[in-house]
Amino acid sequence: QVQLVESGGGLVQAGGSLRLSCAASGTIFSLDVMGWYRQAPGKQRELVASITGSGSTKYADSMKGRFTISRDNAKNTVYLQMNSLKPEDTAVYYCKVERFSPGRDEYWGRGTQVTVSS
Repeated sequence: QVQLVESGGGLVQAGGSLRLSCAASGTIFSLDVMGWYRQAPGKQRELVASITGSGSTKYADSMKGRFTISRDNAKNTVYLQMNSLKPEDTAVYYCKVERFSPGRDEYWGRGTQVTVSS
């Protein structure tokens, strides 16, 4: 079983930066994909960025160039550095671990609120 705890959210002015962290307890395998999703009020949850154990990354188009995902395999932690924040980035940000082997599974954190004021 994997438990995920996000931290680092808060209130920031437009143009500012925040760094989110997600610490995983339990075993994280090298094939696990760790990622960040977000959900704004009235909208569906969407992918922000993901990273494999070998460091391959994937970003949603609207986050490219502003957000950077990184992963510390020794600490079972994934980070999201968010720069040039915009009011439309306001959402609850969730951490996710997607497992492909052994067996398919996924784990979610409880989320951290990010609010960007204009």
